[in-house]
Order: sequence, then C-alpha cells, then structure tokens
Amino acid sequence: MNQTKVVEEEPYNYYDYSDWYSNNMEPTRPPKEVILPCDPTADDQLFHICIASVSLVVVLILAVLKRRKTLCESFASGSTGISSPVNFLDQTQHKALAVTVFGLVFSKLSVLVLAPDPLPFSKDTPQEIKEYMKLIAIFYWPALYYPLLACGTLHSKLGYVLGSLFSWTHFAVLVWQKIDCPKTPELYKYYSLLASLPQIGCLGFLCIKYPILFLKGAKANGSEDLDSSYYTDYVKLILKKKKSNISTSIRSDKPKLLETVKDTVKSYIYTPQKVFRFPLKLAISAFVSCIAVYQVALLLVILVIPTLHIVRAGIDDKFPFLLESFGIVLSEDRMEVVQIVIHYTWCLEVCYLCGLTLACSLTLIMLMRSMILHRWNLQGLYRGDIYNVYNCQKSIRPSQTGLVCWMGFTGYQAAVISLGMVLQTLVFFICFMWLVFLIIIPILYGQNLILFQVAAKAWPVWVTLILTITLQHVTARFAFIKKDAGTRDLNNRGSLFLLTYLLFLINIVVGLIAAIWRIVITALYNIIHMGRMDISLLNRAAETYDPAYCYYTHFLKVEVSQSHPVMKAFCGLALQAASAGGAGQKMRDAEEGIQLVNQEKRQDKAVNSRRVRARWQLLYTLVNNPSLLGSRKHYQLQPSDSFVNGTNRNAAAGSKKDASSKDASSKPTAAEAGAATPTAAATDAAAAAN
Repeated sequence: MNQTKVVEEEPYNYYDYSDWYSNNMEPTRPPKEVILPCDPTADDQLFHICIASVSLVVVLILAVLKRRKTLCESFASGSTGISSPVNFLDQTQHKALAVTVFGLVFSKLSVLVLAPDPLPFSKDTPQEIKEYMKLIAIFYWPALYYPLLACGTLHSKLGYVLGSLFSWTHFAVLVWQKIDCPKTPELYKYYSLLASLPQIGCLGFLCIKYPILFLKGAKANGSEDLDSSYYTDYVKLILKKKKSNISTSIRSDKPKLLETVKDTVKSYIYTPQKVFRFPLKLAISAFVSCIAVYQVALLLVILVIPTLHIVRAGIDDKFPFLLESFGIVLSEDRMEVVQIVIHYTWCLEVCYLCGLTLACSLTLIMLMRSMILHRWNLQGLYRGDIYNVYNCQKSIRPSQTGLVCWMGFTGYQAAVISLGMVLQTLVFFICFMWLVFLIIIPILYGQNLILFQVAAKAWPVWVTLILTITLQHVTARFAFIKKDAGTRDLNNRGSLFLLTYLLFLINIVVGLIAAIWRIVITALYNIIHMGRMDISLLNRAAETYDPAYCYYTHFLKVEVSQSHPVMKAFCGLALQAASAGGAGQKMRDAEEGIQLVNQEKRQDKAVNSRRVRARWQLLYTLVNNPSLLGSRKHYQLQPSDSFVNGTNRNAAAGSKKDASSKDASSKPTAAEAGAATPTAAATDAAAAAN
C-alpha cells in the first residue's frame, strides 16, 4: 500500500511586496518645492499711497522755505532750488547724497525689469498692460525717492530731520517686507531678496548720513563752489615752478622687467590726487556702474545655474537611450554613461561660472582704468590740449548735442556696462568650454583628441611656416642688414630680392594666419573694452562713428566749459573784489604774480623787472595756446582753404600726427598729470580783454 504525503499549500499573501521592492529599488525623489505668492504684513499698496502723499507735502514745504531766502543770497552762495536739488557742475560739494540716491533709483529699476507688478498700486497686473505700467513706473520711482535728495537742498536742520525720517521709513518698510517674504516665485526663490541688497544698502547709508549731517550743523553739506579753496589751490599748483629732475632724464632706454610690471599694475589702480576732484556726474556713473555689475551678474547666475541643477538632477538610466537615438554611444554601461553626462554638466557649470567671474573682474578693472583716463582727459582739456581727446580742432563750448549727451551720460554708462558684461560672459563661457572639452578633458582621459589629431596631420604645414618665418628673421638680421658707423643700411640686395620672390606663396599662407589672428585679437579687444566709453573701439579717424565715445566727448565739452577750475577761480576772485571795495587792484596784482606798490610812489627796479617778466610769461603762454591760433591777424589774412576746423593745416599737422599715434590705453603718469600749464587761464584772460 503506497503511502502518499500530503503537502499543504501556504495561503498567498496579497499584501506582500517584498519581491517587487527587490526588483524595483529606486530612490524616492523629494517633492518639488512650490513657492506661493506672498503678501507681506506691511501692505505695499497702502504704504506707497501714504508715502507718496507725504512726499508731495514735504516737497511743497521745502519749496516754501526755499523761497524765503533772498535772490541775492541764493546767487552768492550758488545754491540750487527745490526744482534742481543737485548742482551737477559743482566739483566742491559732498557727493555722497546724490551718488547714493542715484544708486537707489537704479537698484529699483533693476528689480523692476522682472517684477510681476511694476507699480505697487496694482496687483496681478494683466499681461496686456504690463509694459505700459513699466513705462509709468520708470517715472514713478525717481519721483518717489526725490525727497531723499531734496531734503539736503536747504542745508538746514529741518531738511536733515525730514531726510532722516524719510530714509528710516523706506528702510524699515523694505526690511520688514523682505523678512516677511524672503522667497518669491519669480525666477529663483531668493532673487528678489538678493536683488534688493543694493537698495537696502543705499537706504541704510542715508539713514546714517542724514543724522550725521544734522549733528554737524546746517552747513555740513553746504555747497561752497566759488568760495571753496579748491580752485585757487588748483591754480597755484599749475603756476608752481616745476622742479627739474635731471636724474630721471638720465635713465636707460630699456627699463627693467620688474619696473615695467609695476608701472602696468599702477596704471590700472586709481590713486587720488591732492588737487583734483571728479565731477559729480562721473562719481555717480562709477557707483551706478558697480551696482550694474552686481545686478547683471546676479541675473546671469539666476537664469543659468538653477536650470543646470535641474537638468543634472533629471539625468537617470534612461538618458543613454536618448543619446543612442542621436547616434552617440559613450559607453556600453548605462550607469557609466549617466556618470559621464553628470560630470560633463558639472564641467559646463564650472565653465559658465569661470566666464562670469572673469567678465566681472575685467569689467571692474576696466572701470578703474576709465577713472584714471577720465582724470587724464579732463586735465588735458583744462590745459588746452584738444588733441588729447579729439582728432581735430574743437571749440570747447556747450552745444545742443553736447547738452543732451551730458544729461544722459550716467544712463549711457550703465547701459554700456550691462550689455558689455553680458557679451563678455557669453564669449568667455565659449572660450572656457573649448579649453575644457577640447584640450583639458581629452588630455586627462586620453580620448577624443580631435584637436590634437587635426594638428598632428597638419604638422608639415606648421613646420614649414615656422622654418620660413625663422629663415626670414635670421637672414634679415645677419645677411641683409649691415651696421656701418652707427647706422644701418641694406646689404646683399640681390639675395634679398631673390628670397622675396621665392617666399611669395608661402607668405600668403603666413598672411592668412595673421589675418585670422587679427580677427581674434580685434574681437577680444573690443569685447573686453565694450563697457568703456572713454576710448573708441574704432580707428582714430573713424571715432566719430562710435556713439558711446561721441557721448563721452560731448560730456567732456560741457564739463570743461562750465566747470573749469581756472575759470571758477577767476570768478571767485571777481566776486570777492565786487564784495570788498578797492580789491580790484589786488586781484590784478595776484593775476600777474607780482606785488605792486601804489601808483603815487616811485616803483623800484626790482618791481619793474618782475612785472616785465610776468608779462613776457603771459605773452609766451598766449603764443603757445593752440586754441587761439585761428584768432590771430596774420592767420586770418591767409586763404580759407588752409584752415580745417579753425586750425591752420601746417601748424596742426604735427599735433594731429602725435595725437593719432597716442594709444587709447596709454598710461598717464603723475608727472604728465601734473604738467598743466596756464594756457586755459590765458585763453580766458584774452577773451576778457577783448
């Protein structure tokens, strides 16, 4: 009898997922963070309705207080009215308030470009009218921050108190809103907070500056202008006898390498001079440009880096199939392909950050270099050196075009800096990608040496070109040039002509390489200097077609014609003479640089000799002043075709040649900057005499 063993089957557990988890083990991805729109406790709409109303009332109060001052006092002190709170042509005033307010307005404009609601009075602005609202906001925000600048107009404690209240109110509300809502849904969660940091910094500075001005007194920030000693100190400096340093002239023609490096580094570092003050417009432009560098760099980082992080996080084992559909096979192992692609995206991010960092650094270095050349150009125009800036004779006087360029110079500078930095970042990013993916990575891994393979196949061409260039240099040095009695002349002319004929075709290839290299160098040079307005990116003869440089030259015309230190020193002395009776004779004595005795007394021989010497020096200055050349009688009798722009062709040929050969990036040394001559003063004296 067969005995069978009955095996009882275990019941199936429908809730057991152990097999599924063992075969499908995938990490759980964190949920994507969703940032909802945030409404701060300090309602923005209510705050702006209140602050705009209060600002209008305060401006009216300041205007009434300003009208209480007499016209004579306003004229004598050179103070401005409420409608014009800043004297942009006064070089002696404290520039902190104006510079900070302009930086504040520009910071708000940078945030406004990508803001969902351009105006704080309306929320959820429809897309159809958003662009029109941005145009209105461009005028609203400068008007809103106008009282912060107007409160410093009266130079009184009342204005400083109102300025303190306004700055503290704006600062407190802005900080409160950013603490309540640090994250926003547009672009990047912290973009709004990071973009408002310059705005917070400017308001914080005003919160400190106005109380300090209140404690110092009513004249703490007063504009001295003609009463300032700056202009007289400038005149004393240029009239001071220069010490002749014989040791500097007896130097070797070839400076040492270390000295050359030091001079090059110093030429890019701005060091203030004792008797020179920048115009207010240039100070504002420099500060606004620094804020523009920060805002553009932040925007470039926000637009690219988070996107690369999202792409790198989304690369999984299915990505190799996408590459294979395009015929790209990096490896047989899918996980290895994933690691390679993740590593390449990381390299891409590093290249982008390196390009952006290099663009920011070069922009700041070029900005500092521009400040040095601004000073150099202003000092050159002060002493009558027209060809230091222009390629032909120009009259330094305001014009319609010049005034328009002067008004918009700060805005032009900010726009040029921003666009130039974007182009620099793009070009440097491409250059770093070529360097990493075509040179560094192939060398490290020994694969995909495409660039080196192409260069290796063309090695006969490169060797031939190198030998040809070397042959020409060697023969030119040892065979075709002879030295005789300290002079040089050609030698072996027959062999020279034969070699020139034989190397004609190979020199075409050399010229082709030189042409390609010229294109690369020209493109890189123009991109690096794109943010600078003080130099032209075109040839000296075609610089009038460079709009940025034209704006800059017209700006200098207005600044020099209206803020010349010698002219203002003369006006200050004239006002002093008008206010103090009998001081006219003393002023004339000071201009001639001699001490005259009374007309009733007999003048001794020493005084007469000093007077004659001073007049001869004045005559010498007038004769050597190029701006007076066209006004002389013996030049006016010459035919009109011998003049170009009011300058005699023969007399100006040498100056134009020297000016055209001047490099735009030449280094202005301290000796050159201080070598000012009183030609501009003589010009004004001649005009006054006529």
